[in-house]
Formats: sequence, structure tokens, C-alpha cells
Amino acid sequence: MNNRRSFLKTSVAVASALSLPALARAAVAAPHERSLRFYNTHTGETLKSVFWAEGEFIPDALQDINRLLRDHRSNTIHTIDPELLVLVDRVSAQFGTNNVIHVISGYRSPETNRKLAAASGGVAKHSLHLEGQAIDLRIPGRDLKDIHRAALALKGGGVGYYQDSQFVHMDTGRVRHW
Repeated sequence: MNNRRSFLKTSVAVASALSLPALARAAVAAPHERSLRFYNTHTGETLKSVFWAEGEFIPDALQDINRLLRDHRSNTIHTIDPELLVLVDRVSAQFGTNNVIHVISGYRSPETNRKLAAASGGVAKHSLHLEGQAIDLRIPGRDLKDIHRAALALKGGGVGYYQDSQFVHMDTGRVRHW
């Protein structure tokens, strides 16, 4: 974080000394940040986090996201695939800024997945939720079909459409859809 603060302070000092055209070029060259806003529909927890900046993932932010996306049934925390977060960010960005991602399911422990699979034919026994590579989500105020189309267009992994349950599944497995 100190490197980030130092960079930002230096950027402000340099920007103030530059002419407007040079300032515009500097803004284009500035590192991109990726952030997400989450609402866990089961726990009521919220999180807004910059998880990627200056060309790298931010470990503390990833830990916060891992906690929010934990298996709420067993309170088990697991590492979430950072590339999944990038996919979610890319889908969310297609609908503007400040979208709150409603999380229906993130990580699932093996016990939770077994229980869900036994209760429903729609839960894979070897789900990528078990690996922290899948998320079920919706974006309030956004049409679920549009979210589904946006996720499919990325070709970043598996995408499922669950209209009756009102969520889209995204994962970082092989590209497929259902």
C-alpha cells in the first residue's frame, strides 16, 4: 500500500506541473483499478473493495472478498479465484459503475455442496464452487438476460442462466453454457 500512496502522491505532484494536454496523456497512462461492490444475500454483509491496482491483485482486498464469499452455512472461508473477480468486474462494468453485485453463492464446502446436490438436481457434484472458481449472482435493476449475455460474450468460463431462481452462474472453468 505504501507504494500505491507514494505513486499517487508523485502523480499529483507531476500532474500539477504539467500542461493540460500532458495531463490528459498522463491520465490515460495511469494504472487501472478494479473494484467490486458485493451484497451477500444470505448474511446481509456488504463490501466495496478495490481488489486490483497498479498491475496486481491486492492481498488484503482478496482476503476480505474471500470472507464475504465464504460458505455461509459452515462459515468456511476459501480462496476465491482472482480471475473470477476480474470476470465479474468486466460483466458489471458493462452496466455502468457502482453496481452492487448480489451474491447468492460463492464458495461451497464439500458438505454443503453434497447437501445441496441431494436436495436439487441443479447442483453439480463436482461444482467449481468447491474450488472457489464459481459465483452465482444478480445485479438489481439489471435484466438477468442481459447479465447472462454479457457473461457469455466474455468467453471466460462457464455461464449458467437460472431464470426461476433469479441468478446467473459464472465460473473460470472451461467455456460452456447452460
